[in-house]
Amino acid sequence: MEKYQKHFLNNFRKKLEKWEAEPEVSHTELYRFVHSLAGTASTLGLDHIGGLARKLMDTMDERDDRMLSIAEWRTMLFDIIEAYYHLEEGEADARLGMREKDGDKPVLLLVDDDTSFLMYMKEQLENIGWYVVPVANPQKAVMSFYDVRPDCAIIDIYMDETDGFEVLDFFKQKLKQQFIPTVMVSVDDRKETRMKCYELGADDFIPKPFDIDEFIVRVKRQIERKKQIEELVLIDELTHVYNRKYLTQAYDQVKSIWQRRKETSSIAVLDIDHFKQVNDQYGHLAGDKVLTEFASFLMKNTRGQDVIVRYGGEEFVVLCLSTTGQDAYTFLDRCRQEFSRHIFNEPDAFTCTFSAGIAEITDPSKPMDEWLRLADQALYEVKENGRNSVKLDSESTDIQHMKTIKVAIVDDDPIIRTVMRDIVSKLPSEQDVQYDIQSFNDGASFMESDWHLESLCLVILDGVMPKMDGLEVLERLRSRNDADRYKVLMLTSRSSEKDISRSLQLGADDYMTKPFKLLELEARLRQILKRMG
Repeated sequence: MEKYQKHFLNNFRKKLEKWEAEPEVSHTELYRFVHSLAGTASTLGLDHIGGLARKLMDTMDERDDRMLSIAEWRTMLFDIIEAYYHLEEGEADARLGMREKDGDKPVLLLVDDDTSFLMYMKEQLENIGWYVVPVANPQKAVMSFYDVRPDCAIIDIYMDETDGFEVLDFFKQKLKQQFIPTVMVSVDDRKETRMKCYELGADDFIPKPFDIDEFIVRVKRQIERKKQIEELVLIDELTHVYNRKYLTQAYDQVKSIWQRRKETSSIAVLDIDHFKQVNDQYGHLAGDKVLTEFASFLMKNTRGQDVIVRYGGEEFVVLCLSTTGQDAYTFLDRCRQEFSRHIFNEPDAFTCTFSAGIAEITDPSKPMDEWLRLADQALYEVKENGRNSVKLDSESTDIQHMKTIKVAIVDDDPIIRTVMRDIVSKLPSEQDVQYDIQSFNDGASFMESDWHLESLCLVILDGVMPKMDGLEVLERLRSRNDADRYKVLMLTSRSSEKDISRSLQLGADDYMTKPFKLLELEARLRQILKRMG
């Protein structure tokens, strides 16, 4: 029976490949195929697929003679295709269960040219709920630091192309205003090596080989210390958002995004309307509660990449990274309307509103104070005209953008392509970000296409394909002058450790091994797209 099931499933795959090569498929041909599935699948013990086919057949009109596009027949067959994937990979229904909230996981940047070490540590640390970004190329670690924004960096000292001391020096010199714990690891446990690490600013040194349990405890301690230091130095004591000391390093992120991707960001100055009257009428304790609940409201409604700062008194600054002025306006005006309905009870019930001025940062080479001045000027005009409103600086009002992230699914398996497309299309996007999804059945057709030029592009790339395999595609992408535009998620088999190793050496941003749970894949894609958005 197993032999006939495999033959049946193989024929199913071939049928999809044939139809994908055609511009249209007749409804009559699709109906006959579904009719065949309904009878044969159940006969071979594939009852779930047979049941889905019968259910679909009941909704189809046998006399319908329309021609169906690829998108139309894919939509009709999707439940059957997904069931096929689960059956082929031996996977239970991966869409059940709770989804983890983005941002809850600590993010670790792991830098080591020993790819076996990277693969082992990634598996061990992700098993305890941490998100690991493995980097085999030290230059890539430096270039992508602002994208990753890690809670801790683990750096090997001795690597082929450069040494970990150079990476450590970058972290400590270029980002000295921002505390990122760094843990150095090495087989060289000599006293002079350890002392050099500490002299250059490392927070810990762990000799290889080490016990994984002890390693986890020591890294966890660094992550907790980072949180405590941020709360003491950079976090406003009352509202628990950043204080104004953090704005300088936050502006460095704006500059980095502009240099690498030419994307504008926006800065907004927010002011709680008539705040003095709240203090006078209800007391300073009530005023403090308004400030804390307003800050909490902003944290809940902004994206993880946005920066919220208490600038002073009742004034806040929101730095919206990779966001146009028009997008920031739309988002903040929606927040303004929602906050105006928030009820405070101190003890009498009352409401508050806020006003905001926004400036789009179109040239980060100018000092941040210039953009703050424009945003503050727009805020002043709002106050002069009655408050409880949002205004975009006049220099930004004529600029309108819609950010597009292209997602390329490059895989020779039509089942994988269909399932991937469905997952990406259902992922929530950030404010005014749209996904443009295209499928390619081999690496050559992807590289020959000009569709992915100009925009940011996430490439979901199968390692083994005809004509041009995934490693060759990755190598070509990383040799481009605009390589920073591409994020690459490699799909490999568990037995392909050499391919995983090579993909990390070539600069893949992440990898997943087949078979993978669809829910796990969805979470991984959300993480990557969040960093891109």
